[in-house]
Amino acid sequence: MANITLGGKPATTNGELPVAGTSAPDFKLVNAADMAEVSLQNYAGKNIVMNIFPSVDTGVCATSVRKFNAEAANLQNTVVLCISKDLPFAMKRFCGAEGLNNVVTLSDFRNKGFSKTYGIEITSGAFEGLDARAVVVVGTDGKIKLLFNFLITSILF
Repeated sequence: MANITLGGKPATTNGELPVAGTSAPDFKLVNAADMAEVSLQNYAGKNIVMNIFPSVDTGVCATSVRKFNAEAANLQNTVVLCISKDLPFAMKRFCGAEGLNNVVTLSDFRNKGFSKTYGIEITSGAFEGLDARAVVVVGTDGKIKLLFNFLITSILF
């Protein structure tokens, strides 16, 4: 269990992020663009930046998605996955309104296993059941390279 802060108030998650150097756990998420189910294997051979957040409809989360979209255009052999439990329709609406096309928006609304496996499901407080903010970077070898539990302004490989 990790202790986090949301809106200045303490909360907890169901576990801890995976350890750097270990293989990234597989997942099943829904692509907001077409409702197709995807897994880690869909991105094999690429660097993967997982931008994980509670909801695209919060100010900080929306800002992080915009920032990652801008940065993703400059990253070679890298896919940026923006992941939350938002419905795919809300994510698609947001990305369309913002003109975001350099990131892939994925939802954990259907399988709900991602947040549990990655230890980021919020288990207390007003956001209980949603994903805690985190960034997980996976290398082309499928191993976790970097972990962050705060908003990043840029990432370099």
